[in-house]
This record gives sequence, C-alpha cells and structure tokens, in this order.
Amino acid sequence: MNCLTRHMRFEQPVMMRPIFAQLRRGGGDPTHRWLGDLHLRATRTPAGAALIKIIATGTQVSARAWGEGAEWSLDQLPRLLGGADDPGAFRPRSEHAPLVEAWQRYGHYRVGRTEAVFEALAPACIEQVVTGKEAFRAWRLLVREFGELAPGPTGEPGSAAYGMYLPPTPEVWSRVPSWRFLAAGVEQRRSRTLVRTAVRAAALERTLTSSYEQADRALRSFPGVGPWTSAEVRQRAHGDPDAWSIGDFHVGRDITYTLTGEELDDDACLEILEPYRGHRFRVQMLLSMIGRRRPRRAPRMSLPTHTPYATRGRS
Repeated sequence: MNCLTRHMRFEQPVMMRPIFAQLRRGGGDPTHRWLGDLHLRATRTPAGAALIKIIATGTQVSARAWGEGAEWSLDQLPRLLGGADDPGAFRPRSEHAPLVEAWQRYGHYRVGRTEAVFEALAPACIEQVVTGKEAFRAWRLLVREFGELAPGPTGEPGSAAYGMYLPPTPEVWSRVPSWRFLAAGVEQRRSRTLVRTAVRAAALERTLTSSYEQADRALRSFPGVGPWTSAEVRQRAHGDPDAWSIGDFHVGRDITYTLTGEELDDDACLEILEPYRGHRFRVQMLLSMIGRRRPRRAPRMSLPTHTPYATRGRS
C-alpha cells in the first residue's frame, strides 16, 4: 500500500479548523476526524482511495497519505488548505464593526477546495430540509453501511485513524434501496436527488473547470438541487468565496443580526451582502469564526419519530 509523506510551507498561517469544520459532518463523521492539531480525511480521488493525515503549525504543514490516491491527495493538499484562494481587494466596510474585527483577527483565513464535487453533494442532499442532528446521524449510518474502511491504519485499534471510512462511490449510492435510506431517516425527496445525481457524477466533476457562475448553473440544472445545495457544494468542492449559504434557516438571520442588530430574512441579507459580492461566503465564515450570531430564543426543533415527514425549507 502506498504511504507517502510531504512537508510544505505556506505564505500565511494555515487555518485548518474552519476548513475541516466545513468538511466534517458532525462529530461522528467516519470520513473526517480531528484530534487537537491532527486532522484526518478519508476521500476518493481520481487516482483512487486515500487517507490523509495533516498537522499544521503556523505556516508549516506536514502530511502523510495512504492508498492509491496518496500522491494525488498530497499534490492537491495546498488547494485543500486554501492555497488557491485570493482575498484580493476584499475589505470590510467601516459600518460593519464585527466584520472589521473578524478581518483583523482572521484575515489570513483562506477558503479551501476539495475538488471532489459529488463527495460534497451527497451529504448536502441528505442535509436538505432537516436539522443537522438528523442529517449527521443519517450520513454516519449510511457511510458505515455502504462505504468501506479507508486505506492506512484504519483497522488498527489504538490508531488515530481507527474505524475511518471512505464515502460510498457514486455507483454504490445509485443502488442503495429506498428502504435503506428510510431506515436511516432519509425520505424519498432527498434520496431521489442523491440517486439521480450519483448517476451523473462524472458530469458534476467537470464543473471544476468552469467558472463559479457556470458551476452554479450546472449544479442547479439537476432536479432537487437548489441555491442552498449548490452553495454548500461550491463552498467545499470549488472553494467559491462567494457561495454563502442562502436558504439556510440560521445563516441569513445570523449575518443580518450581527451586521445590523436586526434579525432579517434572506432578501435583506442579499442586500446587505451586495457590497461584498465575490466574497459573501468569506463574510459568512469570518463572522462565524468570532462567534457572532443572533440569540437563539426558540426551542430546538425536535427530531421526527417516523419517516417520511414534511419538508421544511432549503434545497
């Protein structure tokens, strides 16, 4: 089995935590794990399966990778950690004091890109219209049932990578019976979108060579993939710094409350974010890094006790 090691230096300190927080689907995600400064990612690359272990200290990054895709994953690592992102002329407006603070503290943050489109789309389909807790549980169950152990020390008790899984291939996703989706809490509306896109996975990967706008149009041409799902994919796979989570139950309200003191809808958020067009996801991430959000006064949404159930919003 391939096992390769690489060391590299970046121009600015690498912020791995916000990048991996976007990629990991809940604390029990079997495809991602972090232990202090150690981050692990199990993924399928164009060259084959890979497990990559990454440690970043300031501008220094050390990584080890296993599997047929080891070399590809190490070659791609600088882009995963934001090396292709350019904040350019982004500057927060003076009237948006929390954003000014976030930029001063975390201006070295860079948007990473996995360059794995379907791998980002599959969990996004599962996360449509439900709470994070529901979606993360479903993802965990389905990956463990239909995925496979990642290469490397994932079968060795005591290893930091023990029990980590690769996400299922598009071919496997396309053959998952509807009743297995239902058993994991994923009703037909979401599973149908996942299965349909799995059949066209190769076309999805070709969006990596398109502009962000073209990628958005291509993604949204698939039935069941709306603005929210497209944004969630482009944030992760394409590293699109403008792909803010429009349609999310919380994000627009949090942004407007933080920047204006009022909890407003997505239309108002679009207007407020217009001066930052091209960097609206960057704004979203910077504000999240300083922990600014509106007070949560409402009770948490309870989990359903049966499936299928009524949908509640984003797509």
